[in-house]
Amino acid sequence: MPAEVTGTLLALHRQLANTGVLYMFACGVWGLAMAWRKRPMDANYRGILAIGYVLGDVIGLLGVLLFLAGARPADPLHVLYGLLAALTLPAAAVYLQDKPDARKPLVYGLVSLFLVGVLIRGIITAAR
Repeated sequence: MPAEVTGTLLALHRQLANTGVLYMFACGVWGLAMAWRKRPMDANYRGILAIGYVLGDVIGLLGVLLFLAGARPADPLHVLYGLLAALTLPAAAVYLQDKPDARKPLVYGLVSLFLVGVLIRGIITAAR
């Protein structure tokens, strides 16, 4: 892969990771606000979580393309954080499958804030 393409993919991967941090923070705050107001899970919140999940998939796909192109992160933990970020929302969905709707915004809000930390750690380990 040409160096210009790799550089562009790397810049896009970095920017989307920063976007993911802010987006998942907003998802977390929204989920906690819904839980505090005792609102059940609704289609709006499901939608923003789905967008966050797709955003994470795009970030991961760019990471895989970069890895295959030979652009390796400085710390191998970066890959582990990426895998953890990819699996967290689906794991929460499986956990919440049989739970009442009133509890879901709280769990998804906390999981979203956990993802903020995972994404930040991923960004830090990539820059070492």
